[in-house]
Amino acid sequence: MATSAEPSATAVPAAARTASAELIAAADAHSAHNYHPLPVVVSSAEGAWMTDVEGRRYLDMLAGYSALNFGHGHPRLLAAAHAQLDRLTLTSRAFHHDRFAAFCTELAELCGMEAVLPMNTGAEAVETAVKTARKWGYRVKGVPDGRARIIVAENNFHGRTTTIVSFSTDPEARADYGPYTPGFEIVPYGDLEAMRAALDEDPDNTVAVLLEPIQGEAGVLVPPPGYLAGVRELTRERNVLFVADEIQSGLGRTGRTFACEHEGVVPDVYVLGKALGGGIVPVSAVVSSADVLGVFRPGEHGSTFGGNPLACAVALEVVAMLRTGEFQQRAAELGEHLHHELGLLAGGGAVEAVRGRGLWAGVDVVPSLGTGREISERLMERGVLVKDTHGSTIRIAPPLVVSKEDLDWGLERLGAVLGA
Repeated sequence: MATSAEPSATAVPAAARTASAELIAAADAHSAHNYHPLPVVVSSAEGAWMTDVEGRRYLDMLAGYSALNFGHGHPRLLAAAHAQLDRLTLTSRAFHHDRFAAFCTELAELCGMEAVLPMNTGAEAVETAVKTARKWGYRVKGVPDGRARIIVAENNFHGRTTTIVSFSTDPEARADYGPYTPGFEIVPYGDLEAMRAALDEDPDNTVAVLLEPIQGEAGVLVPPPGYLAGVRELTRERNVLFVADEIQSGLGRTGRTFACEHEGVVPDVYVLGKALGGGIVPVSAVVSSADVLGVFRPGEHGSTFGGNPLACAVALEVVAMLRTGEFQQRAAELGEHLHHELGLLAGGGAVEAVRGRGLWAGVDVVPSLGTGREISERLMERGVLVKDTHGSTIRIAPPLVVSKEDLDWGLERLGAVLGA
């Protein structure tokens, strides 16, 4: 894997960035403006490093919002993809294929579950989890038709579909998409008493609690100790499914295979995505017990590409890599170092707060130093790529393959940008 080199720190003069400027202008002219990317045009990548069209290298400290936990172009994942590309890429679910059984079996075993329902994107998996919970409520719990109720948390981010944004509290994600889907109740994140009150308001019709164990888009918010365990107990007592959206937090990012493990919690349903596709293809899944996923009958839910042979081949290699424990250990050890160094920045007065777990952090910069976007752009000019979220917050989540030396290189530049 590529590592840092001092030329990466040398900025390319603005006049020499004509290729990037032309490509960005063409994209702006011919694409919907649903994103506001940093003004960098990446043309290649390896490990924790990316190279733009002018040849400047950047340390990736975002990892595709955790989709690139194993870095860019990991040899094991590329080999699995190349081998499958030569054999079979798609059958649709109209037919069986020879990678599907192994994928479902091995992912279920990794999760300590029994059954898998594969999809493609994270939002599709969340939608599938919502449908699963409602169908379970009607067919198993005995909730009257149309009365199923799901409890979610403030500041959540579960995707962009119409149903999902219906229970978002982010005006930017939600505005102008109504009428909104009913059936969701929003409570403060991390407030166990609020969760208890919401559950007890209508326990008979409540089918699920849907939570991110750590809220990524909100700024890497970690709930208070005991919160996840408390939610697990409350839901178990009331015959309500605990659905853990581990799309960003799962598959090694926090130093464990799943963020729920930090509190010894096993939910009823895991929602997985991002890193499951190894940064190569979109792969997501809902993983649960046979009783829960057994509510589906043929024809009631599906996806043409869900569980396709290429996706299964790549995801099988992801599962095999996670079984070694190497990546979880790297995230734990490098994460401890990351948070120690960020704590020093906080002590220096340039940072108001640092949150996170493992190789994942939300950093609240003192607002007088700039917005999160401005800080991200200054870091980009120094060869480090991060992404802002609300206000003056930036997120740091390098690939789990990043070296300690490269991580320190990036943190040094963060310190320089903040004047620390």
